[in-house]
Amino acid sequence: MTHNIITVNENEGQTLAVVGDAYRIIISGKQTGGAYAVIDMLVPPGGGPGPHAHDGIQESFYVIEGEIEFKTEGGPYTAKKGSFVNIPKGGEVHCFKNTGNTIAHMLCTVIPSGLDEFFETIGTPVAAGTFLPPPVLTEEDLARLKSAAEKYGQKLYPPDYLG
Repeated sequence: MTHNIITVNENEGQTLAVVGDAYRIIISGKQTGGAYAVIDMLVPPGGGPGPHAHDGIQESFYVIEGEIEFKTEGGPYTAKKGSFVNIPKGGEVHCFKNTGNTIAHMLCTVIPSGLDEFFETIGTPVAAGTFLPPPVLTEEDLARLKSAAEKYGQKLYPPDYLG
């Protein structure tokens, strides 16, 4: 009999500092044959990624704690504890930001995987719950970030793209 069930304890999974947030990869694409990845996201006040899109990846978020403003081409949505946001495949531009005064906590699932590998490429390994300030990027850094994003099926947009 084959045992394929994956279990993960609360202290397992790599934690990465990404754009000032702390992302713990709970289940990676390497563990699921690329089918999906699950990422535990801690987002400090004011944190979150800039506008981006990924045509071939469905991304969903469940807000465990806090308040996150999602911006899309269709307009803004404020997600609070218990809210769910689904970004379907197709490449709609979106971003999110913690608009509250406390750390927001979300569970993110991506289908298929790939964003987990992108975060591993651009992130800095840190201890669980550790936040690093968002890096100040030079033109060379931005070019490397854009190249890494494209490698993993993402397109980045200017910070003011969604208003």
